[in-house]
Amino acid sequence: MKLLRPVIFAICFAGTFFYFTTYRPAGRTLASYLGRPAKVEITEAASNNENSLDAEEQNNIEVYRKNIASVVNVKSRAVTFDFFYGLVPEEGQGSGFIIDKAGHVLTNYHVIAEARQVEVVLHNRKSYKATIVGTDRSHDLAVLQIKAPDLQPMTLGDSTHLQVGQKVYAIGNPFGLAGTLTRGIVSSIRSVQEPDGTAIDEAIQTDAAINPGNSGGPLLNLHGEVIGINTLIASNSGQSAGIGFAIPINTAKAVLNDLVTLGRVRRPALGVRTIPINSDLAEQMNLPADYGLLIVQVVAGGSADRAGLHGGNERAYLGNVPIMVGGDLIVAIDGEKIEDQQDLAQMMNKHRAGDVVRVTIFRSKKKMDVQVTLGEAREQV
Repeated sequence: MKLLRPVIFAICFAGTFFYFTTYRPAGRTLASYLGRPAKVEITEAASNNENSLDAEEQNNIEVYRKNIASVVNVKSRAVTFDFFYGLVPEEGQGSGFIIDKAGHVLTNYHVIAEARQVEVVLHNRKSYKATIVGTDRSHDLAVLQIKAPDLQPMTLGDSTHLQVGQKVYAIGNPFGLAGTLTRGIVSSIRSVQEPDGTAIDEAIQTDAAINPGNSGGPLLNLHGEVIGINTLIASNSGQSAGIGFAIPINTAKAVLNDLVTLGRVRRPALGVRTIPINSDLAEQMNLPADYGLLIVQVVAGGSADRAGLHGGNERAYLGNVPIMVGGDLIVAIDGEKIEDQQDLAQMMNKHRAGDVVRVTIFRSKKKMDVQVTLGEAREQV
């Protein structure tokens, strides 16, 4: 009996196996006998293709494909001093973009500040040692150069007539994630100040997600043209809060030639010292306009002096501060109204040393235009 039981068990097992593998009813499986479906029934979408994308999606893809090969990752290596460990290597990273076939790369100054070694990584993962060609700390700009074949430069657009509400795209390497695209709109055009005190005139505010690592990367318009250089975020957490800022590309274009050819920017200046005029001062001084900049002093031999602009010739007091009055009153440059020193600074940012501008002044009661060839900023008082 003890020997018969194993034999019976083996016959039953073999019969069951033979039944399910050979003579089971059509459509029945072992899974069905266990209470499970023979096949999972799902609803699948039709095959996706470019024809199923709407116009907005297609434009997003086109902007990305057109420019991704031109956006680079910028890695910098610096050395800092630690009280306990002495000299300690420190690494940083940001973004940049190729501006010409010669391998020049535009990025932020703060991305490579104090760097002893800079490396540029292309979208194809190839890495190249970069040379710092020129820097402009006051505009937070830097130009690097790499030697690499078949580079694709980006198209630089025009940031003059940007409108709040127009679509923009940011491409960069946030948190080291290469080639990321985010989208938003121009939220505002305003002047902002960076943490080191550097002022950005007419900065482009956007809600396109900008995070650490995006600095130096391009901000693009609907056509894929560069309209700004992403540089700053306003956030309590250090991550995107929907308030990012970019340097207008026209600010960069105005200094690019100097950065590449000289390694520095020939900052333009009129060579004058001025005070802003309001309606109260205009009435007290019997001036012909209630706005503008009153020239109290010109730099001897400077651009304003050479053009024949006059400084003050009569001593007076502005509160307890002695000033010279009687000089020319600047009210416009190249037809644009000048009301204070900020207006003058913004006008200078549009030019470089050697440019000729038309300065509109009042001399006593007479209004006139004077052609002035701008000098370098070091001649400013």
